[in-house]
Amino acid sequence: MMPYVILNAAMTLDGKIATRTGSSNISGAEDLKRVHELRKQCDGIMVGIGTVLADDPRLTVHKIDAKKTDNPVRVVVDSRLQTPHDARITNDDARTIIACANEYKDEIKSSEKYNDFRKKGVSIFWSGDKRVDLKSLMIYLHEEGIEKLMLEGGSTLNFSMIKAGLIDEISICVAPMIAGGVNSKTFFDGEGFDTMDEAVRLELLDSYNLDKDLILKYKVLK
Repeated sequence: MMPYVILNAAMTLDGKIATRTGSSNISGAEDLKRVHELRKQCDGIMVGIGTVLADDPRLTVHKIDAKKTDNPVRVVVDSRLQTPHDARITNDDARTIIACANEYKDEIKSSEKYNDFRKKGVSIFWSGDKRVDLKSLMIYLHEEGIEKLMLEGGSTLNFSMIKAGLIDEISICVAPMIAGGVNSKTFFDGEGFDTMDEAVRLELLDSYNLDKDLILKYKVLK
């Protein structure tokens, strides 16, 4: 068994989720409320290490009325344990799980950061060789009581998850903006598929305007 995974993001009309300098304030105020309502409905929220290093996110429910118990379990895919020791996702606002790769287990376990995280109550999950085995991670998260997981990127993790067939639904806010930039992050990066025949197919479930933004909801066809 694995969690039901909802990928949520905001992008510009040209598919960018951040500029080349890392600026990512795309969503309008109403969409931010929508995102936090979705967080409140989920048991867990997952990001990659790139998002942690770029944004130092809280990954909590705080744009709407909520209690501490409404916060989802925070999950970070971080093969080499690059998460800073003072990152906000390591505070006591919610439980935190960091997924690391087995290749670096001895190095990580001998580090001061590892011991510090364990003292804070951060759980470390080991899988894969040089990279985290995402399917094993999903099975583990379901065993830990996470039935609905919100995926919030970044672009490399998004592609790895969808290529592995681990995303069930996509909820995307399209803002009326153009960012451009060959080095700007897109919704999905990674190595990509070689042919359009390999591309993942989607079914549109819903679409509506939210202030100036367009919200699109898709089912991932498997």
